[in-house]
Amino acid sequence: MNTIKIRTTQHVEVEYPLASVGDRIVAHIIDMVVMGVWLIGWAAFFAATGLDGGAILGFLIMVPMVFYHLLCEIFLNGQSVGKKARDLKVVKLSGGAPSLGDYLLRWLFRLVDTAASQGFVALITIAASNKGQRLGDMAAGTCVIRTRAVRKRESAMVTTEEGYQVRFPEVHLLTDQDVAIIRKLLYKAQKYNNYELLEKMALRVREITGIQPGELSEWDFLQTVVKDYHHYTHGEVEL
Repeated sequence: MNTIKIRTTQHVEVEYPLASVGDRIVAHIIDMVVMGVWLIGWAAFFAATGLDGGAILGFLIMVPMVFYHLLCEIFLNGQSVGKKARDLKVVKLSGGAPSLGDYLLRWLFRLVDTAASQGFVALITIAASNKGQRLGDMAAGTCVIRTRAVRKRESAMVTTEEGYQVRFPEVHLLTDQDVAIIRKLLYKAQKYNNYELLEKMALRVREITGIQPGELSEWDFLQTVVKDYHHYTHGEVEL
């Protein structure tokens, strides 16, 4: 299974499995079914009512199909219906959220990747790329991942090594309960890919101890605090 490490806005590296060619084909088929249902629904409506759709109404029906992928990725946070069903998502390789321009680039290159070549170009480039990218992904600096992160337990382990040097001696101002809460938040942050609470916890720890973590991210700062604290108390611990 090919994976890629994405650095979040909290400067934490999270490893995700890349969407395979098969994943993306299935997602594409689901999206085609959705668009087919849209067309069949309108055809059934006109047949039942006897109305003449006309050129203007036909245009309005076709527009959502043409812009389907662009609109879905913009409003569904990098997912189409098919991607959502397969737990796939478009992300930036840099770790930030894709911009409107990124989604637009992916949509424009879809004309070459899938429409003009019947998907042949997309299949070749995704299979050949070590990041599973089609031309649109390469242009936009994006890739498609499975939304479940891997190796969470391994990266959540915190130990103190022999000869470990305490970086923040002020951790003695914390209690066992404080550190237990920090450990739970570190674990949950990785398990659910939610790091917002870490910022509040890091701020609270700084207020209690007066520690100035410098350029450390909230994640690295709190891990260091746990290591320092357990150097005094437990010696070695796993989150």
